Amino acid sequence: MNPTEIPNRCRIVLVAPEGAAPERLLAALEGGDVASLILPQWGMDDDALQKYTETIAPAAQAAGVAVMVAGDPRIAARAKADGIHIETNRKSLEEVIDKHQAKLMVGTGGVTTRDDALELGEARPDYMFFGRFGYDSKPEPHPRNLKLGGWWAEMVQLPCIVLGGSDLESVIAVAATGADFVALSAAVYGDGGDPAAAVKRANELLDERAPRFEDGE
Repeated sequence: MNPTEIPNRCRIVLVAPEGAAPERLLAALEGGDVASLILPQWGMDDDALQKYTETIAPAAQAAGVAVMVAGDPRIAARAKADGIHIETNRKSLEEVIDKHQAKLMVGTGGVTTRDDALELGEARPDYMFFGRFGYDSKPEPHPRNLKLGGWWAEMVQLPCIVLGGSDLESVIAVAATGADFVALSAAVYGDGGDPAAAVKRANELLDERAPRFEDGE
């Protein structure tokens, strides 16, 4: 279960891999602090994604973990998730924020340049995600995501999430950028390992190596 005191450093966001059983997703939360869990649609139809979210959300939320649905905002609302992740243009993002941000967190990502990141940032989402779901097959984070995360953390006040690699040690490189969160998927859920043990080790690495945020960050 999550500690009652939120760590004053880069925290973990989990991204559900394609086909992950709800029990395996939730097992990771026993390993220690996790800020949120993102559930991509992964080709599921809307009904299947809603049922999947409804199975996972209550237990995750009881552990203090926010559940984000990467799909239709209506699914997130019906499944009583905490928020939505949407990758789109600024106009569409603004429309979603105007309609849903009063009740749901709205995060975004999918950008590969500073200009695109700033364009979406003007809509004032709750966070910016650097990386692409499922593209964490290499041990280290993608260099572009690290550069974008470091630049964003230095220049923009909105929180950012940077996708780590398939090796748990990758959390160190992400934390060094000043990013608020490191997203993990393959590093926690891959190769049939123990998800709780992986989260525990990732938190230990962050406790040992991650820079501490100043008050108010």
